[in-house]
Amino acid sequence: MIDDIPALLRVTAVFAAILFLIRRRFPLEYAFLLGGGILSLFFGLSPLETMRSMLASVTYPKTLALAAIVSLILILSRCMELSGQMQRMLKSFEGLVSNPRLKLMIFPAIIGLLPMPGGAVFSAPMVKELSGSLKLSGDQLSFINYWFRHIWEYWWPLYPGVLLATLMSDINLPIFILFMCPLTICAVGFGYLELKAAGVGVIETADFEKAGWGNFIKDLLPILIVIIPGLGMGVGLSQLMPDITIGKEIGLIVALVLAVFWVGSANAMPLKQVGREVFTRRLFQMVLLIFAILVFKGLLEDSQAVNAIRDELFILKIPVALITILLPFLIGMITGITIAFVGATFPILIPLIHSIHQEHLMVAYIMLALTSGFIGYLLSPLHLCFILSNQYFAAEMKKVYRHLWLPCGGMAFISILYFMILVHTIG
Repeated sequence: MIDDIPALLRVTAVFAAILFLIRRRFPLEYAFLLGGGILSLFFGLSPLETMRSMLASVTYPKTLALAAIVSLILILSRCMELSGQMQRMLKSFEGLVSNPRLKLMIFPAIIGLLPMPGGAVFSAPMVKELSGSLKLSGDQLSFINYWFRHIWEYWWPLYPGVLLATLMSDINLPIFILFMCPLTICAVGFGYLELKAAGVGVIETADFEKAGWGNFIKDLLPILIVIIPGLGMGVGLSQLMPDITIGKEIGLIVALVLAVFWVGSANAMPLKQVGREVFTRRLFQMVLLIFAILVFKGLLEDSQAVNAIRDELFILKIPVALITILLPFLIGMITGITIAFVGATFPILIPLIHSIHQEHLMVAYIMLALTSGFIGYLLSPLHLCFILSNQYFAAEMKKVYRHLWLPCGGMAFISILYFMILVHTIG
């Protein structure tokens, strides 16, 4: 019987099928939908249960909000490109920074300060423009865009996964930030080394006389509108109306709409031209892809596959420190969502840490769990930013993975070493 096969092997087989279809150049959205069908079959969901799960995922408010956010990101970036504002902004920025590695690192990092689902598609056009005559391949550009977009998520308190982790572990937020900040520095370092290995030069002539911070800030204003008022409105709505589950998303949507209209108005773009960017084939495919990914995620949850994998690890009697590495990594890899591995694993890990009387080492365990889960999340083929970035640069997934292995492996080594140092120091 198929139920006798370990859940981990069944889920691995599903991922193998999805990756096989992607390598055969099967459309991504259909690959994930077929993978969801195989998953439901492997875990005993009836056709009716499968349809209910898919319908619930598609009509879920956060799914609709995510589709709206990614669509507006694409529209905004396209309007900035067509109006010439993006080129002006990048020209100003190039005059302020002479090191091409820093140029390619900074812009995705700026966008990464905003916890925007699929935000890699926002920074992708900027990375492409800044790469200029460097002649980098699509997989190199996708790595740069993807990696530096995510350097803050180890501690940046605007990310839901970080807030949830501190809340569940009862760690003081400033203390948490203090302990986690070094990981971002390490992530920047490993990304920089990968850029160096890619052959990106160090010195580039720049005309500093033509550049000025005033022009740069002015052309950056649409992005600042999204980051500052968008976050402010989102947090305000969440606090004032906690019953609205998509308060933060509504804030981002409103800010994105305002930014689109600001770009159109400031650059005297005809309304018809803006409208043409709304109804495009690429936009439709992107929205369909988002729905397909979230349908697959919904089937993962409803089939109890994640819980089954968790239970199998406990039966094997693996040490708590190793479980702290493996469990978040696997869930992060399977779901491609930070808050998913935090929500699924921390309710188990925290009582385990208390059971071995090492609650005084909680910050060390939480650091290890978050970093391990985040590495899995970065390597996940379901990670929306990974998919969107690869799609934008027409990069093959396997080629981008070649750039990810060393930085992710380095982060894994650093986190284990850091854990041992913290245990020795605190314990």
